Amino acid sequence: MQDALLTVDQVAQYLKIDKFTVYRLVAQRKLPAFKVGNQWRFKRKMIEAWLMKNSNIKNKISHWT
Repeated sequence: MQDALLTVDQVAQYLKIDKFTVYRLVAQRKLPAFKVGNQWRFKRKMIEAWLMKNSNIKNKISHWT
């Protein structure tokens, strides 16, 4: 099955942030995205990987062990 593509609005809703924050993160190259025509699109798996990479959970786990 193909990886789901998300719009800016869908990513903003998924991350529970404003869509302008999504645009800012993309402009700063902090959030993985690509353009289809003149619209930004996001692969769900890439967003989930970005969340894991940027979460503090792994730091807490390695700190406790």
